[in-house]
Amino acid sequence: MEDFGGIARKAEGRVFRIRVEGRFDRRQADWFEGFDIQPAGEGETVLTGSLPDQAALHGLLKKLRGLGVSLISVNPADEGRGGNER
Repeated sequence: MEDFGGIARKAEGRVFRIRVEGRFDRRQADWFEGFDIQPAGEGETVLTGSLPDQAALHGLLKKLRGLGVSLISVNPADEGRGGNER
């Protein structure tokens, strides 16, 4: 895999925390097997799970877009704890 200044490597084998607007029903939650899905804040949902590479991250974001879900943030689970995350 090419390494463009370390960007490509950063997404490999990482746990991500993805915050979106809205709530998921049981059927929608089943589409994100392997992810922990928790309600958060006022009408928000946080998906937390491991992705093997950047292509998988893009695939997940595409799936969310296809559902019409508004993205709030995407952070590696080990980042975003400094108070900047909503």
